This record gives sequence, structure tokens and C-alpha cells, in this order.
Amino acid sequence: MSREFVGIVLAALATLAIFINALFLQRGPHPAPIFASRHLLTPMPPAAPARVAVTNAAPAHNDPIAALLAPSPRVLAVQHALADFGYGQIQPSGIVGPETQAAIEKFERSRHMPVTGQISDRLLRELSAMTGRQLQ
Repeated sequence: MSREFVGIVLAALATLAIFINALFLQRGPHPAPIFASRHLLTPMPPAAPARVAVTNAAPAHNDPIAALLAPSPRVLAVQHALADFGYGQIQPSGIVGPETQAAIEKFERSRHMPVTGQISDRLLRELSAMTGRQLQ
């Protein structure tokens, strides 16, 4: 047997193992639409109209990327506190940007804290003590 033949056989076996794993051994529906289960592709029959109670609760979404990108109430509270006490021209957005980091660094220097530019538990305690209110 030649080395090329052995290499081709090993590559074919590895490819086959990957396909078997991807198609049959993974739990739950496959994330790629090309491999979607048949029951996910068939349309549901229309249901009879039902009376729906109106609530103020937001629908539950399972989108971890959107949760990461959503404005953080904790960051908003820190931004408001820093802007209210003159540590920078911050437009509260809920997302830590360069202006927020600069304001945090300025606050940390004024309080003789280690300058990190990041929101930490100590930063929250110091800001809470300064503002007189609990920050999220």
C-alpha cells in the first residue's frame, strides 16, 4: 500500500465520522437551516382565534447575542452617576464606550483607586456612597 492511499482512506473516514456526528449524534435541532428537521419545515394548521389577555410582561426570548448587545441597567446607572457628578460628558447608552471608560478612570484617580476603566464591585460601592443611592 502506498502512503497516498492510506492518507485518502484516513481522510475519508474522518470526513464520514464528522458527518455522522453532525447529522445523527447531536441533540436537538441542527442550527443550520439546510439540516432542519422535517417537522420544523411543515406549516402548522391555523388555530381557532382565542381570547388573549393583555399583560405588560415582555415575551420571553432566548437570544443570548441580543442579551449581550442590549443596554445594561447597571452600566446606565454608572453612566448617570458619573455624568451627574461631572466625571465626563457621557451620553448614557447602557454600553461601555471610550467616554465611559475615561470617566471611570477619572473617578478612580480622584478616589485613589487602581485605575482600570472597568466597572467593578468597588467602583459601584464608591459611586453608591457618593450618590447616596444603590446602583444596580
